[in-house]
Amino acid sequence: MGKIKTHKASAKRFSLTGTGKVKLNHTNRRHKLGIKTAKRKRQLRGGAVMSEAMAANVKKMINK
Repeated sequence: MGKIKTHKASAKRFSLTGTGKVKLNHTNRRHKLGIKTAKRKRQLRGGAVMSEAMAANVKKMINK
């Protein structure tokens, strides 16, 4: 039986915290920034933690 491969696209987008939560960056921060309000851009700046229901799928893909 072969090794389980890491899903590289997911590994580039998500990482794990020390306690095992999945960290991610917000989307919609790349272009068309003139349309978005300053408040919206400011709130998108920081990272976020994924919900536990979704995190289980991501952990399988990044083999953690």
